[in-house]
Amino acid sequence: MRIDKYLWAVRLYKTRTMAADAIKGGKVKLGGENVKPARELKVGEELEVQIGELSKTVKVIGFPPNRVSAKEVPNYLEDLTPEEEYRSIALLKNTRFVWRPRGSGRPTKKERRDIEEWFGDAEPNPTESKPL
Repeated sequence: MRIDKYLWAVRLYKTRTMAADAIKGGKVKLGGENVKPARELKVGEELEVQIGELSKTVKVIGFPPNRVSAKEVPNYLEDLTPEEEYRSIALLKNTRFVWRPRGSGRPTKKERRDIEEWFGDAEPNPTESKPL
């Protein structure tokens, strides 16, 4: 099975195009080497996948016939990512810094509300009635 199709089928990327773009961008490595999207995978190979800040290591166990549900993903891949990686992402999520692309300007009102909601310090809606 092609690498881009496999990454999409086991839900590491939302679309096959996103998976192919990540592979072309060097975010997916097989044995420490960059690969092409059409590279055929074999059972037992280990992939290093960079998804945002998270660097996942997965082992191919099998090939799904189509995109599978989240419950079925463990049947087709083994997650070898160290627990420290997940902890560092959780810690990063709890920090107050919000990265924005250079030149994007100030956040809009909606973006600001989304940021506040993300950190859990959004103010309650004043139009909602309060219980007595």
